[in-house]
Amino acid sequence: MTAEKNPFAKFLTHFDNGQVLFHEGDDGDDMYIIQSGRVAIKKKVKEGDTTLAVLEKGDFFGEMAILERLPRSASAEVVEEGDLIVISGEMFGDMIKANPEIAVRMLRKQSIRLRETNRQLEQLMASGAVPSTATGDAMAAQPSTSGTLQAEAKAYFISISTGNVFPVFSNEALLGRFDSVTGMRPEVDLTNEDQSRNISRRHARLVIKDAGFFIAEEIGTMNGTFLNGKKLANGVLTPIKDGD
Repeated sequence: MTAEKNPFAKFLTHFDNGQVLFHEGDDGDDMYIIQSGRVAIKKKVKEGDTTLAVLEKGDFFGEMAILERLPRSASAEVVEEGDLIVISGEMFGDMIKANPEIAVRMLRKQSIRLRETNRQLEQLMASGAVPSTATGDAMAAQPSTSGTLQAEAKAYFISISTGNVFPVFSNEALLGRFDSVTGMRPEVDLTNEDQSRNISRRHARLVIKDAGFFIAEEIGTMNGTFLNGKKLANGVLTPIKDGD
Protein backbone atom coordinates (compact mmCIF):
# COMPACT_ATOMS: atom_id res chain seq x y z
CA MET A 1 0.00 0.00 0.00
CA THR A 2 1.12 3.55 -0.66
CA ALA A 3 1.83 5.99 2.16
CA GLU A 4 -1.37 7.85 1.26
CA LYS A 5 -3.46 4.72 1.90
CA ASN A 6 -1.44 3.26 4.76
CA PRO A 7 -0.35 5.64 7.54
CA PHE A 8 2.15 3.02 8.75
CA ALA A 9 3.87 2.68 5.35
CA LYS A 10 6.86 4.77 6.42
CA PHE A 11 7.46 2.40 9.35
CA LEU A 12 7.46 -0.75 7.19
CA THR A 13 10.70 -2.75 7.00
CA HIS A 14 11.28 -5.89 4.96
CA PHE A 15 13.00 -8.77 6.74
CA ASP A 16 14.44 -11.89 5.12
CA ASN A 17 13.98 -15.45 6.33
CA GLY A 18 16.42 -16.24 9.14
CA GLN A 19 16.91 -12.67 10.35
CA VAL A 20 16.98 -12.34 14.14
CA LEU A 21 15.04 -9.27 15.28
CA PHE A 22 16.32 -9.43 18.85
CA HIS A 23 17.86 -11.88 21.28
CA GLU A 24 16.70 -12.84 24.75
CA GLY A 25 18.33 -10.48 27.23
CA ASP A 26 18.73 -7.58 24.76
CA ASP A 27 17.53 -4.12 25.72
CA GLY A 28 14.18 -3.43 24.08
CA ASP A 29 13.75 -0.25 22.07
CA ASP A 30 11.18 -1.31 19.44
CA MET A 31 7.94 -3.22 19.07
CA TYR A 32 6.73 -4.92 15.89
CA ILE A 33 3.48 -5.51 14.03
CA ILE A 34 3.47 -8.20 11.34
CA GLN A 35 2.05 -7.09 7.99
CA SER A 36 3.20 -10.23 6.15
CA GLY A 37 5.43 -13.22 6.80
CA ARG A 38 5.90 -15.10 10.08
CA VAL A 39 8.06 -14.66 13.19
CA ALA A 40 9.07 -17.33 15.71
CA ILE A 41 9.33 -16.39 19.39
CA LYS A 42 12.04 -18.52 21.03
CA LYS A 43 13.18 -19.11 24.59
CA LYS A 44 16.46 -20.50 25.89
CA VAL A 45 16.21 -23.85 27.68
CA LYS A 46 18.75 -26.41 28.85
CA GLU A 47 18.66 -28.26 25.54
CA GLY A 48 19.06 -25.07 23.47
CA ASP A 49 16.24 -22.93 22.06
CA THR A 50 12.56 -23.85 22.05
CA THR A 51 9.88 -22.16 19.97
CA LEU A 52 7.11 -20.73 22.14
CA ALA A 53 4.93 -19.48 19.29
CA VAL A 54 4.93 -18.62 15.61
CA LEU A 55 3.27 -15.26 14.97
CA GLU A 56 1.78 -14.10 11.68
CA LYS A 57 -0.13 -11.32 9.94
CA GLY A 58 -1.83 -8.96 12.42
CA ASP A 59 0.16 -10.12 15.47
CA PHE A 60 2.28 -7.69 17.48
CA PHE A 61 5.18 -8.41 19.80
CA GLY A 62 8.04 -6.73 21.63
CA GLU A 63 5.76 -4.32 23.48
CA MET A 64 6.63 -5.78 26.90
CA ALA A 65 10.22 -4.52 26.78
CA ILE A 66 9.00 -1.02 25.86
CA LEU A 67 6.34 -0.90 28.57
CA GLU A 68 8.43 -2.50 31.34
CA ARG A 69 11.84 -1.07 30.37
CA LEU A 70 13.30 -4.52 30.99
CA PRO A 71 15.49 -6.79 28.80
CA ARG A 72 13.80 -8.97 26.20
CA SER A 73 12.25 -12.08 27.76
CA ALA A 74 12.65 -14.12 24.55
CA SER A 75 14.20 -14.01 21.08
CA ALA A 76 12.41 -13.26 17.81
CA GLU A 77 13.46 -14.74 14.45
CA VAL A 78 11.88 -14.32 11.02
CA VAL A 79 10.89 -17.76 9.71
CA GLU A 80 9.04 -16.53 6.62
CA GLU A 81 10.20 -13.31 4.96
CA GLY A 82 7.82 -10.40 5.08
CA ASP A 83 7.13 -6.80 6.08
CA LEU A 84 6.94 -5.63 9.68
CA ILE A 85 5.94 -2.29 11.15
CA VAL A 86 8.76 -1.23 13.48
CA ILE A 87 7.72 1.24 16.16
CA SER A 88 10.20 2.84 18.56
CA GLY A 89 9.38 3.35 22.22
CA GLU A 90 9.17 7.11 21.73
CA MET A 91 6.92 6.76 18.70
CA PHE A 92 4.77 4.23 20.55
CA GLY A 93 4.13 6.75 23.32
CA ASP A 94 3.19 9.44 20.79
CA MET A 95 0.84 7.07 18.98
CA ILE A 96 -0.96 6.14 22.21
CA LYS A 97 -1.42 9.81 23.09
CA ALA A 98 -2.71 10.65 19.60
CA ASN A 99 -4.97 7.59 19.28
CA PRO A 100 -6.08 5.92 22.55
CA GLU A 101 -7.90 3.24 20.48
CA ILE A 102 -4.48 1.65 19.88
CA ALA A 103 -4.08 1.10 23.62
CA VAL A 104 -7.64 -0.27 23.84
CA ARG A 105 -6.96 -2.81 21.08
CA MET A 106 -3.73 -3.91 22.74
CA LEU A 107 -5.53 -4.37 26.06
CA ARG A 108 -8.19 -6.45 24.30
CA LYS A 109 -5.50 -8.63 22.75
CA GLN A 110 -3.74 -9.09 26.08
CA SER A 111 -7.05 -9.88 27.74
CA ILE A 112 -7.79 -12.55 25.12
CA ARG A 113 -4.36 -14.11 25.67
CA LEU A 114 -4.86 -14.15 29.43
CA ARG A 115 -8.37 -15.58 29.15
CA GLU A 116 -7.19 -18.40 26.89
CA THR A 117 -4.27 -19.15 29.21
CA ASN A 118 -6.64 -19.36 32.18
CA ARG A 119 -8.99 -21.62 30.21
CA GLN A 120 -6.16 -23.98 29.31
CA LEU A 121 -4.98 -24.14 32.92
CA GLU A 122 -8.51 -24.92 34.10
CA GLN A 123 -8.78 -27.74 31.55
CA LEU A 124 -5.40 -29.17 32.56
CA MET A 125 -6.25 -29.03 36.27
CA ALA A 126 -9.66 -30.60 35.65
CA SER A 127 -8.02 -33.48 33.78
CA GLY A 128 -5.45 -33.96 36.54
CA ALA A 129 -2.56 -33.25 34.18
CA VAL A 130 -1.53 -30.29 36.31
CA PRO A 131 -2.10 -30.01 40.10
CA SER A 132 -4.28 -27.11 41.23
CA THR A 133 -1.32 -25.60 43.08
CA ALA A 134 0.86 -25.47 39.95
CA THR A 135 2.43 -22.11 39.09
CA GLY A 136 4.68 -20.74 36.37
CA ASP A 137 4.37 -20.09 32.65
CA ALA A 138 1.38 -21.70 30.97
CA MET A 139 2.02 -24.20 28.22
CA ALA A 140 0.03 -24.16 24.98
CA ALA A 141 -2.51 -26.96 25.11
CA GLN A 142 -2.62 -29.44 22.28
CA PRO A 143 -5.83 -29.39 20.21
CA SER A 144 -8.30 -31.79 21.76
CA THR A 145 -10.94 -33.97 20.18
CA SER A 146 -14.35 -33.21 21.60
CA GLY A 147 -16.77 -35.96 22.50
CA THR A 148 -19.67 -33.69 21.47
CA LEU A 149 -19.46 -35.11 17.93
CA GLN A 150 -21.93 -37.73 19.13
CA ALA A 151 -24.53 -35.03 19.86
CA GLU A 152 -26.99 -33.53 17.42
CA ALA A 153 -25.70 -30.38 15.74
CA LYS A 154 -27.61 -27.14 16.29
CA ALA A 155 -26.34 -25.61 13.06
CA TYR A 156 -23.89 -26.15 10.22
CA PHE A 157 -21.43 -23.82 8.54
CA ILE A 158 -20.67 -24.79 4.94
CA SER A 159 -17.68 -23.51 2.99
CA ILE A 160 -18.78 -22.45 -0.49
CA SER A 161 -15.25 -22.81 -1.91
CA THR A 162 -14.52 -26.33 -0.62
CA GLY A 163 -17.91 -27.73 0.38
CA ASN A 164 -16.58 -28.63 3.83
CA VAL A 165 -19.22 -28.81 6.57
CA PHE A 166 -18.60 -27.54 10.11
CA PRO A 167 -21.19 -28.64 12.69
CA VAL A 168 -22.01 -26.40 15.66
CA PHE A 169 -23.02 -28.15 18.89
CA SER A 170 -23.35 -25.31 21.41
CA ASN A 171 -25.36 -22.10 21.69
CA GLU A 172 -22.22 -20.06 21.32
CA ALA A 173 -19.40 -20.91 18.92
CA LEU A 174 -16.23 -19.11 17.88
CA LEU A 175 -15.29 -19.00 14.19
CA GLY A 176 -11.66 -18.51 13.25
CA ARG A 177 -8.29 -20.21 12.88
CA PHE A 178 -6.05 -22.24 15.19
CA ASP A 179 -4.03 -19.91 17.45
CA SER A 180 -0.45 -21.14 17.77
CA VAL A 181 0.19 -18.54 20.49
CA THR A 182 -2.39 -19.85 22.96
CA GLY A 183 -3.08 -23.31 21.53
CA MET A 184 -6.75 -22.35 21.21
CA ARG A 185 -8.76 -24.03 18.45
CA PRO A 186 -12.16 -22.44 17.65
CA GLU A 187 -15.36 -24.49 17.49
CA VAL A 188 -15.59 -23.68 13.76
CA ASP A 189 -11.96 -24.10 12.68
CA LEU A 190 -11.39 -22.41 9.31
CA THR A 191 -7.60 -22.80 9.31
CA ASN A 192 -7.52 -24.99 6.21
CA GLU A 193 -10.10 -22.81 4.44
CA ASP A 194 -7.87 -19.73 4.57
CA GLN A 195 -4.38 -20.32 3.20
CA SER A 196 -3.82 -16.55 2.77
CA ARG A 197 -4.61 -15.98 6.48
CA ASN A 198 -7.22 -13.25 5.94
CA ILE A 199 -9.47 -14.74 8.62
CA SER A 200 -8.61 -13.72 12.18
CA ARG A 201 -7.97 -16.44 14.75
CA ARG A 202 -10.87 -15.03 16.78
CA HIS A 203 -12.86 -13.84 13.77
CA ALA A 204 -16.56 -13.99 14.66
CA ARG A 205 -18.95 -15.53 17.15
CA LEU A 206 -22.17 -17.41 16.40
CA VAL A 207 -24.85 -17.12 19.08
CA ILE A 208 -28.08 -19.12 19.22
CA LYS A 209 -30.76 -17.68 21.51
CA ASP A 210 -34.55 -17.34 21.59
CA ALA A 211 -34.76 -19.76 18.64
CA GLY A 212 -32.77 -17.27 16.54
CA PHE A 213 -29.28 -17.26 15.07
CA PHE A 214 -26.93 -14.28 15.40
CA ILE A 215 -23.37 -13.52 14.42
CA ALA A 216 -20.99 -10.81 15.62
CA GLU A 217 -17.51 -9.73 14.73
CA GLU A 218 -15.34 -10.75 17.69
CA ILE A 219 -14.24 -7.80 19.83
CA GLY A 220 -10.69 -6.80 18.99
CA THR A 221 -10.73 -8.36 15.50
CA MET A 222 -8.95 -6.14 12.97
CA ASN A 223 -9.48 -7.98 9.67
CA GLY A 224 -13.19 -7.24 9.34
CA THR A 225 -16.13 -9.67 9.31
CA PHE A 226 -18.67 -9.43 6.49
CA LEU A 227 -22.23 -10.76 6.22
CA ASN A 228 -23.62 -10.87 2.67
CA GLY A 229 -20.97 -8.33 1.64
CA LYS A 230 -21.73 -5.84 4.43
CA LYS A 231 -19.17 -5.22 7.16
CA LEU A 232 -20.43 -6.02 10.66
CA ALA A 233 -20.04 -3.64 13.57
CA ASN A 234 -17.48 -4.86 16.08
CA GLY A 235 -19.10 -6.93 18.85
CA VAL A 236 -22.73 -6.29 17.76
CA LEU A 237 -25.02 -9.33 17.35
CA THR A 238 -26.60 -9.41 13.88
CA PRO A 239 -29.37 -11.84 12.82
CA ILE A 240 -28.29 -14.55 10.38
CA LYS A 241 -30.40 -17.00 8.37
CA ASP A 242 -29.97 -20.03 6.10
CA GLY A 243 -28.09 -19.13 2.94
CA ASP A 244 -26.26 -16.08 4.35
